[in-house]
Amino acid sequence: MIPKLRSVSSEILSDLIVQVKGSRYLLHKFPLLSKCLRLQRLCVEKTSQHEIVELQDFPCGIEDFELCAKFCYGITITVSAHNIVSVRCAAEYLQMTEDVEKGNLICKLQVFLNSCVLSGWRDSIVTLQSTKAFPLWSEDLGITSTCIEAIASKVLAHPLKINLSHSYSRRGGRDDISCNGSQSLRHNKPLSKDWWAEDLAELSIDLYWRTMIAIKSGGKVEASLIGDALRIYASRWLPNISKYANLEKNKHSDSDSVGKYRLLLESIISLLPTERGAASCSFLLKLLKAANILKASSSSKMELATRVGLQLEDATVGDLLIPCVSKTSDTIYDVDIVMTILEQFMLQGQSPPTSPRRMKGDFVRRRSRSAENIDLEFHESRRSSSASHSSKLKVAKLVDGYLQEIACEEKLPLSKFIFIAEAIPEFARLDHDDLYRAIDIYLKGHPGLDKNERKRLCRMLDCKKLSMEVCMHAAQNELLPLRVVVQVLFFEQARATMSGGHITELPSHIKALLANHDDISKTSASFKMTPADDQWSASGKLSTLKMKLAENEDLDENYVDGNGTSSRIKASCIFPSRPKRMFSKLWSSNRSVASEKN
Repeated sequence: MIPKLRSVSSEILSDLIVQVKGSRYLLHKFPLLSKCLRLQRLCVEKTSQHEIVELQDFPCGIEDFELCAKFCYGITITVSAHNIVSVRCAAEYLQMTEDVEKGNLICKLQVFLNSCVLSGWRDSIVTLQSTKAFPLWSEDLGITSTCIEAIASKVLAHPLKINLSHSYSRRGGRDDISCNGSQSLRHNKPLSKDWWAEDLAELSIDLYWRTMIAIKSGGKVEASLIGDALRIYASRWLPNISKYANLEKNKHSDSDSVGKYRLLLESIISLLPTERGAASCSFLLKLLKAANILKASSSSKMELATRVGLQLEDATVGDLLIPCVSKTSDTIYDVDIVMTILEQFMLQGQSPPTSPRRMKGDFVRRRSRSAENIDLEFHESRRSSSASHSSKLKVAKLVDGYLQEIACEEKLPLSKFIFIAEAIPEFARLDHDDLYRAIDIYLKGHPGLDKNERKRLCRMLDCKKLSMEVCMHAAQNELLPLRVVVQVLFFEQARATMSGGHITELPSHIKALLANHDDISKTSASFKMTPADDQWSASGKLSTLKMKLAENEDLDENYVDGNGTSSRIKASCIFPSRPKRMFSKLWSSNRSVASEKN
C-alpha cells in the first residue's frame, strides 16, 4: 500500500521524511529536532540524509502526530478534553520535554490539563474515559489517577462549588466555554445529592470501580447515595440477562459476554456499602438473580444473601422468585438461596463467626485499605442489629406467599418446603390462612405423598388460627389428614356453639381450648353459622367420620415424629379427651341446642 504524502507549506525544501502508520510526512529537521528528542536520536542513526524515519511503535493516531508537528512549527493547535490524553501520549513518545527546550509541549499540556480541563466536572469524565484507549501510557503518566482524584474531589465538595460543564455534555452536546470554565449555573436546575451518579455511570467498570473507591474513601458521601449510584450503574450496564439462564444448554451462547457481565456484577457487589439499608432489598435481590444466572462466585452470592437477610421485610414475593440454573436441581426457582436468606434473617443480633474468606479461584478485585475490611464491618453491622417483632410479622406473610408460589413445583422436596415454613417463629404468624393455602397447593401438586408425609406437612398448621372461610374449605378437603379435619371441625363447632348464645355451661375441655384462643371472642361476635353452612352436622357425615377415625386409629397412635413423641401424646395435648368421645359430646350438645330451639 502506497503511503499518503503530507507536507508543510514552505519555501524551504523538506529535509526530513517521517512515516507514521499509513502516512508519510515531508518535514524540516530544524523545528522538529529542536523539540523532539526521539527524532534527534533517530536521525543520528540514519546514514543517508533522505532516509525515511519510521515511527513503527507510535502509540497514537496520525492526528496526534500532526498536532505535535504543528506545535514544533509554531502553529496554534486545538486541544480539548477529548484529545488531550492522546496528544499527551504522543508528546511523551516524541520526548518533547523541558530538557530539550523550555516551554515544550509536555509542560504546556500538563498545565492545561490541571488548570483547565480537570477544573470542569464533565471534562474530567471525558478525559478519564479517553484514557481507556491508552491504558498503559495513561497509567505510567499518572493521567488516570489524576482524573480519578479530580472527579472524587468534586463529588465530595459542595455542589455549588462545582463547575459542571466545560466542553462536554453527557447528552452529546458541546459548549463553547473558555478555559477557565466559568460557565454560569443560573440556568441549571437545583442539584440533588446524587447529581453525579448518572454521569459516572458512563464510565467502564474498571474506571468506575476505582472512582467509587476514591469517593467512598473520602467518607463524606452517605451510604444510601453510594447504593443509589450502584443501582443506576447496574441498570445502565447490566441489561436483561435472562437470555443467559440456559447457558449450559445453549452451545452457541456468547461465553465472553457472560464473563464480562460476571466481572461487572462482582465488581458492583464489592462496592456495596456495609451499612444496613444503603442498597434497597429489591436491588440486592436483582443482583442475586443476576449472580445466579451468570454463575458468580459463591462468596459473592453469600454476601448478597446475607445483606438481603438484614432487610428481608422490605422484599416482595416476586423478588424472591430467583431462577435456578443449577444442573443438580430440577426446580424452576432457587429454593436453597431463599433458605439461606431466611437463616441470615433469623441470625440478626447474634455474633457471627469470622467472616468467610473467598475461595481460591474466586473473583478478587483490587481493594483499598478501607475496602479490605468490608466483611468485618458488615458483620459488625449485622451483630448490632436485630429483627424486630414487626419485621418478623412481615416476613411471615412474605414466606407464606412465597410458599404458595413454589408449592406447585413437582420437584420441590417436602423437607425444603417444611424448612422454609418453619424458619419463621410461630408467634410471627397471626393467622395460618396463607400457610393453609400453600399446604393445599403442595398437596394438590404432589398427589404421591403417603400418609406420614401428609401428616408431617400438616403438623405445622394451627387450626385455631384459621379463619372461618378457610375452616369451611379445610373441613371438606379430602387431601388433608383426617386428624387435621377433626381439629378443624372441633374449632368450627366450638365457634358455632359460642355464637348461639343459648349454652350456659360449656364442657371444661372446650373452655380450656377457647381460653387459649385470643381472637375467639371477636370471631364469635361477628359469626353466625346457618344450618346450610354446617354441612358436617348430618348424622350420615358423622357416621362416616367415625368409621374413618376407627380405621386410622392404630396408625395415629403408633406414629412417632422425629423428636420421639408419638401422635397419641400430641393428640392428648390438643384434645383433653379422645377425639371420638369429644366429638360425640360436641354433637350431643349441638343436638340438644337444636331441640331447645325447636
